[in-house]
Amino acid sequence: MATARKRPRPDVEETQAECPFTVVHPDPNEKQKKAKRRRQDSEGQTPPPKVLLQPSPFSPMGKFKDPNNTLDRHYQVQPFQKWMDMTRYNSFVLNGVKYYSEGFIFVANSSTIERQKNPNEALQPRKKSDDDWVARILEIRASDEHHVYARVYWMYWPDELPAGTQEGRRTIQGRQSYHGQNELIASNHMDVINVVSVTAAATVNQWDETNEDEVQPALYWRQAFDVRSMELSSAEPRCRCNRPENPDKRLIGCTNAECKKWLHDDCLVHEALLNTYKRLGTDKPHKPTPIKEEQENGEEPKRPLSPSESGAAQTAQQSIDVKPEDQRATIRLGDVEKKGSVAKIEESMTVAVASGTESKKRGRPRKSEPGDPGTAKPYEGLFEAFIMNDINPPTLEIKDRRENVTGGEKRWMERINCIVCGHQIH
Repeated sequence: MATARKRPRPDVEETQAECPFTVVHPDPNEKQKKAKRRRQDSEGQTPPPKVLLQPSPFSPMGKFKDPNNTLDRHYQVQPFQKWMDMTRYNSFVLNGVKYYSEGFIFVANSSTIERQKNPNEALQPRKKSDDDWVARILEIRASDEHHVYARVYWMYWPDELPAGTQEGRRTIQGRQSYHGQNELIASNHMDVINVVSVTAAATVNQWDETNEDEVQPALYWRQAFDVRSMELSSAEPRCRCNRPENPDKRLIGCTNAECKKWLHDDCLVHEALLNTYKRLGTDKPHKPTPIKEEQENGEEPKRPLSPSESGAAQTAQQSIDVKPEDQRATIRLGDVEKKGSVAKIEESMTVAVASGTESKKRGRPRKSEPGDPGTAKPYEGLFEAFIMNDINPPTLEIKDRRENVTGGEKRWMERINCIVCGHQIH
């Protein structure tokens, strides 16, 4: 079965702090058969390690191909007995900050180290996936204050979706047009990390795309990635193109009560330019027509905002204070699928990580970017169009770029019609 490697494994360094645990995912049915045979062959011997089940903390709104698919995973932490002999805690304290089981965390990676070593690196443009990794804590165990470990599910930046990812009928890789700047993807990619690699607590909300009344000010997720099947759960389709929305962009809502479809700006512009080209072609001038100033029924479209917030901190009954062995600690992360990526932490250095970046939300027409308007663009080089969102109702400004056409107007305004029902948007 294909598996996803979230990040490549760097060369092992002698200075790495100890993280002796790895996660494996045996077939529970096969383990039961083997255990039964061992009991029959050798009574009284030590029983084999138990295969545990991790119920997923994520419940995506979208669907997988298999409607019964969940992100639950059977697993073992190896060495099994050493892991189980450690005390289980509800929280740990690192550099005066308390982190809870089920909470989200930022985890240092090689990019973090480079930015710490080179102050000028922080000023260079970079992708969101160059920031610290994000994980959700599933379990905390420790043998003492110097040896504290967390079993985690990784959150993916969209850029990290591996080649061969299945999205419906499509095979994709990396960030798609509808993924927002602050968007993460939940997964069932499990690892054990030494908690010294944690840099800050993270605020991560689940975006319920059906709830249009809440603003999403922090990191968020809406899709989930199953590393076993390499499948991405679906996102809510919008517009006539049935592609999801990018929450950093705008959508315009149809004001027809029987339609109420959310429409991508780019799809509206594409349709308007196609109609303009069909009407004027390459040689007909545009004759001006007046624009109605009044609204059809005086209603102003409602503006949905975005996502809902879900879960995190729980009250702890036990906590452990983490004390690294020395002032300069390097940490090796888990070894299965993620395969032990190196994360270094300067204990003497203050690590500043934003735990919630405010997304851009403004204006009436809601955000979004279409998937693919779909057809050819015979108007390219001849006409351009822009949606004037600061005008109520939203209006199209069309520019004629044809140099060989004289007479008529070279720039005019048009009202916007819904590309689903044809209703004029007011």
